[in-house]
Order: sequence, then structure tokens, then C-alpha cells
Amino acid sequence: MTRLTRFSVAPLATQTRRLADVASGRAAPDLVIRGARVLSTYSERILPEREVWISGGRIAAVKPSGTHKGGAKAIYDARGGIIAPGLVDPHIHIESSMVTACAYAEAALLNGTTTIFCDSHEIGNVMDVAGVEAMLEDARVAPLSIFLTVPSTVPATSPELETAGGDLTPDKIAALFDKWPEAVALGEKMDFVPVAMGDERSHAIIAAALSRGRPVSGHVYGREFVAAYAASGVTDTHEAIDREIADDMLEAGIWLFLRGGPPTTPWHSLPQAIKTITELGASHKRVAVCTDDRDADDLMLFGLDWVVREAVKAGMSPEQAWSMGSLHGATRFGQDGEIGGMGGGRRADLVLMSDDLDPQSTWYGGELVVDGAKITPLLDAALSDRYQYPKAAYQTVKLPADLKLTPDLPAGPGTLHAIRTELPGITLGHDRIEIEAANDWESLFERHGLCFVTVVERHGKSAGNVAHGVLSNFSLLRGAVASSVGHDSHNIIIAGTNEPDMKLALETVAATQGGVCVVADGKVLAKIDLPIAGLLSDKRVTEVAEETKALKIEWEKAGCSIPYMGFNLIPLSVIPEIRITDKGLVLVPEMEIQAMFEPA
Repeated sequence: MTRLTRFSVAPLATQTRRLADVASGRAAPDLVIRGARVLSTYSERILPEREVWISGGRIAAVKPSGTHKGGAKAIYDARGGIIAPGLVDPHIHIESSMVTACAYAEAALLNGTTTIFCDSHEIGNVMDVAGVEAMLEDARVAPLSIFLTVPSTVPATSPELETAGGDLTPDKIAALFDKWPEAVALGEKMDFVPVAMGDERSHAIIAAALSRGRPVSGHVYGREFVAAYAASGVTDTHEAIDREIADDMLEAGIWLFLRGGPPTTPWHSLPQAIKTITELGASHKRVAVCTDDRDADDLMLFGLDWVVREAVKAGMSPEQAWSMGSLHGATRFGQDGEIGGMGGGRRADLVLMSDDLDPQSTWYGGELVVDGAKITPLLDAALSDRYQYPKAAYQTVKLPADLKLTPDLPAGPGTLHAIRTELPGITLGHDRIEIEAANDWESLFERHGLCFVTVVERHGKSAGNVAHGVLSNFSLLRGAVASSVGHDSHNIIIAGTNEPDMKLALETVAATQGGVCVVADGKVLAKIDLPIAGLLSDKRVTEVAEETKALKIEWEKAGCSIPYMGFNLIPLSVIPEIRITDKGLVLVPEMEIQAMFEPA
């Protein structure tokens, strides 16, 4: 049997005569979906009593009900449900779900998503070009249409501020564009301050995309940076956090990807940013919705369909919201002639859903892959035959022995610089705590509500860099938590109340070449093994979702004040106000190293 991938549907150029024959009634369709209402993303209307004719994995025509008189190989009765084009996610990171591209497809298709544009800068930060290309090979055999926005900011800052496993130079990025047709854009340019300041390397990377006719995706905080950012060629962003900066971006010619994240995570910015439309009167024509980051559990529960429904709650009509979830993302990347709508010739990537926009069945290239909210045997078979990552991907955690995970106790009074965690977890505060001489860390922690935080370089590129710091307001009650998904260099981050549990947490992560864990009193309470690049599990998404649920329960019991996905952002040295990398505390946006303790 032919493998179910995006290549299963032949190019339109090879099918036009056949599709014209079917649309004209001279040839029978392969499939007719009848008894449907059609949600048109072109006119933003729901058209009653329609049937969809499909041939060769593409839409031949959408006709009034009863037009087909027989001869189709298969008939599917939609029973009055709404048929719409499959959802198109314009900005996601597969690695955040901790599963491979093949595994990601299962959750996406259950949620009605048939195309994604992914930025694989996580695996790029670990394995350089080899990691990005492994992800692309994985994507090519996945039962999902996956396109790459080439990672643009690897490392996120510089070797002076952090140690990454990868270094994607302008030349390497240019070569990825030239080699891989599915590399359709430059991924989010996170170093927005250097871009605005005219940094030579940043602009050389942008030039590698623009000179090849590829658009540039963005990531920016602060209205003061918008003009220079747009002038540098950036034409989309998913980081609009309120209506004012969203409005500035639209007027600067920047596409808005409204990010919907489960309210328990740092990523739910849609309700505020969408007010540029609902309160300030902007058009939604250059606005799409996206998910950005999802763990495996949230991916199953809060897919792009959920984000679309959140847009409806925020004031958009169902037709507008679904268009923002399908046609608009396709249009931004120049693929609206292939996906995002139900015009003749488009791929038959379709979703049957209820009136509340809850997907029930999904067709991918005309093949029924989800029916009655359950995957079909065809999809199950495709998901069981996954890409095997190269051996090097399973050997990315390289640690020296006998690492010291806690700092020396300050010898006298002075200023202790602490990272203050705050919900939802994106930005971090900088606490300057005046301390007196102390006999032990425990008394300091109790007095000021602190715990240790440590970052360990795990790429084998240093002599075992270990940076020590303290967290305030993290509320860890006991034990330790650790993760090899410390954005974006993906060194290992550990928070703890004592060194023995912190060492157990590090050993637990290292033993499986990556993972996330919660430990206490010398016992591992929950863990997710991530042996592929220290980022990905090699299990099905349903299995990883169950492991993630168990981890979240123990994470909450441990008292952690921000979710573990927010914890993973503590080393992300491009977001204000203070971070910790393997080089030490980093002040943002000054981009300077700060000593943890300054004596009086």
C-alpha cells in the first residue's frame, strides 16, 4: 500500500484534465460527500445542502445536493454536518509537544488540522543542520502536510551568553532553503533587539531568505521596535500581547498570528490581541490564528480547532474564525491555491464538524483518517510506521562527572540577585534581595521564599559549565524538578531545595538522554523520557499525553508556581527581564552577565 503522506496526492498540474472531466460530469468522482453544509472560507458563508466531489485526492467541485447521479466509487453521508477546509497552523514548534512529526500528526488530524508550518529551532539548537534535516525527513513520511520555517536564531543570543549545540549561520540557512523545497519561510527572528539595531549577522540571515523570495517570520516585544522590525523585512508575528501592539503591527504590514494557548500556560494572548479587530475596528484579512507551543496532553485537548472556537468567543463569527484558522494561514505562505479553501483543484483536506465547530471526521488528501472522532485503521497503520531518527540524535546529553549543583553560601551581607517567577511564566522579574550573613541556605530560603536554580551545559562543548542562581516565588515545597528542554539552547535546568534531590533529577534526565522529571526524598515521582535530542519521545502521542498528565499532577503537588512549560523558559535569554543560562544570570535586554551575589 502507498504510504499516506502529503506526497500521496499528485500535483495539480498532472490532474487538471481529470478534475475537469469529473467537475463536468464526464467522469465519475472517487468520492462524494453528500448531505453537507459547506463553510466557505472564500465568501465566509455557510452554504446549505451541498455535496463535495473528490478525485485523485483533490476537490473536483462543490455542487448542490442531489447533483451526483451515481458512479462514484464511494459515498459518505455527512448527515447535515458542516464541511470545511482542514485547518492550517501557521506557527508551531513540533518539539514542544515532545513527540516526533509522525506522532504529532495523530493529534493534529483528530483536531481537524491538516497542514502545519513548523519552526524546528529546538532541535536545531541541539543538533545544528543535522537536527533540522532529521525533522524534515520525519515530516516527509508523516501523514500530515508539514512545511518548515527555517530556524533563524540559533543560538538565541551569542556564545558569550550561552552554549548551544547548534550554530545556524547565514550560509547554513541559505543551504537549507536551496536543498529543501518545503523550507518556505524564515522562522521567527527572535533577536528583535539586534535586528532593530542593525546587527550584521541578523540581517545577513534575513537576506538569505529575502533574496530567495522567502518571507520572514517574527517575534517581537515592545511597540518601540515595530517600525525597525518591519523595515527589516519581517512580515508576520505571533507575539502580539495586546491590542495596541497588534494594531501597530497590522499598520506596519505585519501579519498577525493570534496565539491561543490553554489558559494555564504562558501562551494565551489571543483574547487581548484580537481587540485590534473587535474594539479598534481593524480588518481580519491579515490575521490568522496559531498554537505555537503545546505539550502532548494539551495538544490533544487544545488544538487549533480550540483556538478557532476561542476566536468565536472573543467576538468573531464562526465563518470568520474558521477562515482565520485555514485560508488566512495558507494565504500568508502563498499556498491558498492548494489548501485553506474548498475551490476546485484544491487538496481534499476536509473536516466534518458540528455546529459548535467541533471536528468529528477528517479527510487528508481525500482519505478518511478520522471518523466519529476516532482514527481510522488507515491512519493507525500510517502512525505505526514512523521515521527512525539517526543514532546521533540519541546521544546528545554529554555530562562530566561530579558536578556541583548548588552555589557556595554567601560569606557575608550583600545583594542576592534572584529570578522572580510570575504567572503565566513568559516574563520573569528581577529581585534584588538584601541579605545578612547566614549559617545555611535553608534559613535564607525560608526567610525570602527562595529555592536553587541551576543550568548545566549538556552538549559537551564546554568544560562542564554549571551556572547557579536562585528563584523567588517559585514555591517549590521539597525535592527538585529538572528538564532537558531549557529553551532555546536546551541545556538542562534544575530547580531544587537540596543538592541530593537535584543530583537525582539530573541523573534521571541523563540516564535516558533527556527528559523532564519531578523527584523528592530520593525518589522519582514522575518523568517523561525524551531520548531524541533530549527533546522528543519515540512513543505515540497518546502515550506521551498520559505521561504528561502524570507529570503535571506531581508538578502541582511539588508546589511549583508556574507550569513546567513556563519553567522551561527560564533560560530563554531573549525575553525580559532576567534569565539564567549555563554562563550565569543574564540581564535582558542589556545582554550582560550578572553575578548572583554582590557583597556589601
